[in-house]
Parts: sequence; structure tokens; C-alpha cells
Amino acid sequence: MSKLLFELTKDGKKGHYIPDCQVPARKAEELIPEKYLRKKKARIPQLNEPEVMRHFVELSTKNHHVDKGFYPLGSCTMKYNPKINENLGRLSGISDLHPLQTEELSQSGLQIMYELADYLSKISGMAGVSLQPAAGAHGELTGLKLIRAYHESKGAPRKNVLIPDSAHGTNPASVTITGYKSVQVSSNERGLVDLDDLDQKLNEDTAAIMITNPNTLGLFETDLRQIVSKAHEAGALVYMDGANLNALMGIIRPGDIGFDVLHFNLHKTFSTPHGGGGPGAGPIGVSSKLVDFLPVPVIRKASSKFYLDYEQPQSIGKISTFFGNFGVMVRAYVYIRMLGEKGLRRVSENAIINANYLKSKLEKYYLLPYKSPAMHEFVLSGEKQKAKGVKTLDIAKRLLDFGFHAPTIYFPLIVKEAMMIEPTETESKQALDQFIAAMVQIAEEIEENPEIVTKAPSTTVVSRLDDVKAVKEPNIKYNFDAV
Repeated sequence: MSKLLFELTKDGKKGHYIPDCQVPARKAEELIPEKYLRKKKARIPQLNEPEVMRHFVELSTKNHHVDKGFYPLGSCTMKYNPKINENLGRLSGISDLHPLQTEELSQSGLQIMYELADYLSKISGMAGVSLQPAAGAHGELTGLKLIRAYHESKGAPRKNVLIPDSAHGTNPASVTITGYKSVQVSSNERGLVDLDDLDQKLNEDTAAIMITNPNTLGLFETDLRQIVSKAHEAGALVYMDGANLNALMGIIRPGDIGFDVLHFNLHKTFSTPHGGGGPGAGPIGVSSKLVDFLPVPVIRKASSKFYLDYEQPQSIGKISTFFGNFGVMVRAYVYIRMLGEKGLRRVSENAIINANYLKSKLEKYYLLPYKSPAMHEFVLSGEKQKAKGVKTLDIAKRLLDFGFHAPTIYFPLIVKEAMMIEPTETESKQALDQFIAAMVQIAEEIEENPEIVTKAPSTTVVSRLDDVKAVKEPNIKYNFDAV
């Protein structure tokens, strides 16, 4: 394959494609300091293909992943990643695109991003979308920067952002990073935003309120229209953490309710890879009030051509190298195109049905703090089991013996001994029934022989680790003499 070079203009926006330009090779010793060079030849084992394959397959079975078994990690939404996403994402015309190519040579990529932004806008009801944020929390940061730019453009910068105690944990961190002060709003006895507490804390210093909806209890905020109205009357904007959008697609559109900012988690809602620190993507949608502040470049279409528009005088600027995680965008694009409008709604409906089915079966054995119908997830409490000497952590470890990943535990913080369970939409009734049977058996073991649970897991490759010691004293070694 020919090697390519790209020459950038001084503004860094445009480039010239130089075909067949050979990059001169340099020896390793010219590039690497002497002390890092190998002193003797590496002893590389000679293996045939079956041995290599068996090695990696064996490693894969030692880890739990959504292809291997049920993964009810609440709030994180560990959706199955359809293989069609991967197959199409690896097409050479997509995977070989380079971010320094000219617009003329990048039309396919620009079209995918343009259409994906349009789909997300239609799904959410938001006036504009930026794909640049590289993760959900990065989307939060970007959205808050937009909110700051908006208030500053009005000549009235504000100080505080209100966050319900049922919101996602990244919200306060994003608020602090952007220079605002986080002010907590309490939940009421129904697990929803307490409107009286909101009234007390909403004032002329409030820049925005950030709401996770459905909230981390898996409950839909039924007073949303009142919350939005109160915030707007006070001159504040309303941010929706879209991490739980998997319960809403095709049913409601946040933009229609009056939200000003919404971030999407492509890895939670639109089936792109998730975990291991990445990759991720957290596009943001905004109301008409904030469109002019979106990051540059904005992808535009003129006739049949797509181009990058940097001429946005009120933009907050770039917030990501190039245009974001393109490979993740492609996979989300495939997912949306494959399902269509009716299919996306069916996804949300199935997620809600699965969550409520599990809840109805397990509330007889574990404490259910909030009785309202759940959306895509629900929260149980292990308080009853803790009274028997068994903690939620023990229950999580015991689930590993049944081949299940544990649900999210000890979150949200407003529920003691919390277990946040999210089955997603793709699990069959058979898989759900197997999980129910395991949870019921664990509850019975706690009554009859709790030591089975407190000493779990017993069938995994390694037994229970000392998590605190592992963090403080990680045992990470590499034997350089052996290679």
C-alpha cells in the first residue's frame, strides 16, 4: 500500500493529498534511546495457528462478557453488540479513512456523521447535535460549557447547577470541572425530584438543573414539565442525562418536553462496544437556544456534497481531536438504520417489559424500596439479607458461581445495600428465568447456610480478591529476562 502524506495549511483546517509519497525509513537505534534497546534477541515461541486460537479462546472464557452470559449491570446498560455493526464498521471504505484526508476524499465518512446526527436529532427532538464528545461524561462537560456560553452571551453568568440526589455520579464532577457549584436536590417519598426542595434552591444564580431521566432508581420523572417550566421561568436551562435513553426511544422525545441539552451514550443506547475504558461516544443534542454555540466544525450539506463549517463565531470551539470516535459512530449508525423508527421503540418496550418481569419475581425475596412501575431498570436493597450477616457484595460474588455478572451494587447512594438490575431488551425469558432462579437460590442460602454466600465465589478461576489491597498494592509484574 502506498504511504501517504498530508500537508496542512497554517489554520490546520485543510490539507493536500500527496499520493505515492514514500516516507524514508529510519533505523530503530536512530529513534530509540540506547538504554531502551534490547541487548539480546527476543525468544519468541513458535506456535501453530490452532495453539494460538485455543490460547485466546481460553482467555476469553475466563472473563465475563455479554457474549458469554447475562450482564445485568444497571445504569451502565451492557447491551449486546450486534455483529453486523462490527462487520460493516470494518469495511475498508470506512476503516481506512484518515482524519487528515481532504473533504473530497472523506465524503463517505462525512455523510455517515451527518446522517447520524440527523437521526439522533429526530429520535430526541433536539434542534442540533454534535458528535464530538468522546464519552457520556465528556458530553456532560460539553453541554455545561454550552450552558456557560449561553449565559455569558446574555451578560448574566451564573454560579450553581442543581442536581437531584438520584442523578448519575458523573454529573457533580462535570459541574465542578466547568467551574460551577453543585447543589443537591432531594428526592421525595416516591423516589422522584422533590418539587418543594427544588423551589427552595432554584434562584437567579442557577445556571441549569441536570436531570437523569429515567432516574437511577429506574423511575420516570412524572413532574418533568413542571421542573422544566420552573427552571425556564428562573432563567435557567435544563440538562437531561441521556444515559437511560434506552427506556424512551420512540416513546417520548426530550426536546418536546423542553430540555435544552441532552447527551447520548452510544455505548449504552445504540449498542456500540462498552467497557474496558473505551471506546465510547457521548454526542450532545441541544435546543435552538444553544445551536450557535455547538463545537466546530459543524458538518453541512450543500447540494450532494458534505463539508466542514468552521465559521461559527459563537462556538465554544473544538472539544475533541478531529471529529470524535468515528468507528463508534459507524456502529451506532448501522444499529439505527437496521432497526428503524418502529424497531427502536420496540427496543425500549422490551427493555421495560424485561425489567418489570424481573422486579415482579424478585421483590418477594429482596426489599424493593420504591414500588412504582420500573422503566428499563430497577433497584432492590439487600438490607434484609444484611440483617442475616450477608452483604450485597456477597450476593454479587455468589452470582458469579451461577455464570452471571453481578448487577450494579451500592448505587444509587440513596438506597442502602443497593442492587441496580438492568436486563436490557435482548435477553430471552429463559435467560431471565435462570437469573431469577439464581437470585432466589441465593436468598434461600442466606436463610439456611449463609457461609456459602459469604465465601463465594467458589467455581471461578480465582477466588474472592481483597479489592482494597489490590488497588493499594497491585501485583503487576513483567519478567523481562524471560523474553
